Amino acid sequence: MEPPPSLIKAETITADASTVINLNATGRARDIVQALGSRFVVVDVVQAELDAGRRSGRRDADLLNGLLADRLFELVQLDVTAMVHFEQLVIGSAIATLDDGEAATIAYSIASGATAAIDERKATAMCLQRFPTLSLCSTVDILARPDVQNSLGKDELSAAVLRALIHGRMRVLPHNVQWVVDLIGPDQASACTSLPRVARRMRTN
Repeated sequence: MEPPPSLIKAETITADASTVINLNATGRARDIVQALGSRFVVVDVVQAELDAGRRSGRRDADLLNGLLADRLFELVQLDVTAMVHFEQLVIGSAIATLDDGEAATIAYSIASGATAAIDERKATAMCLQRFPTLSLCSTVDILARPDVQNSLGKDELSAAVLRALIHGRMRVLPHNVQWVVDLIGPDQASACTSLPRVARRMRTN
């Protein structure tokens, strides 16, 4: 599968909480980030969301802190311009708004010209409608990059994707479903409850 145009030119990728969780779940976050060669940033609002996950026993905040300490991720804040977009995304009816982390990720990306890494269909659809020039990618788009496969090798990439599906409950957008099933195999896919039902019944090409 060819990488999306947004990733070919992505100098900076803004990671939403779901992307951080999924990359951590692969067990190879450092190798993946280094292979991609882009600057990865996370907004402090997302860091706060992950910190809140400590109450339920999640370790993603600690793993993010490790990536920050190793300078593989950079912590950023919303400036005045980004705050305007943020408020537009969080104020209003539930159907027309996003959670704070997704909104902050998108707002920072709009203001800075970065690529927003988000996995939720609602957020993706809202961006396509309201911000058509914003570059978007998903966690699977990142994992599907040839740079990442060349670094990990197909077998370890398959294992990493499977761990993200099982432990991170990684969402897979429709355009990525066939690639995931082809990579991990239909038997493994059938056991991954985070995949759409149709994907759990697919056969490889």
